Amino acid sequence: MAVKTLTLASIYELQGLRSEAMEIYREILAKEPDNIDAKLALARLNGVRRKFEGVNAQMREFFIKIDSPAEFAEFERWLAF
Repeated sequence: MAVKTLTLASIYELQGLRSEAMEIYREILAKEPDNIDAKLALARLNGVRRKFEGVNAQMREFFIKIDSPAEFAEFERWLAF
């Protein structure tokens, strides 16, 4: 059984496994109610991104090809939106 971490949830998210990612984020919050990263991720997955479906695929490709700290910072800003 895999250890359920923010990293694993993020990987599921990038693979399009939304419900699996959400389950992990919820489990993390059950153990750590103040975990801001899990809270933001759940908020994001609960609909903010649904209206930007094409953007999700575009950002996934951007994430895969990140090759500089500046690009990574841009991706982090997008995730926090």
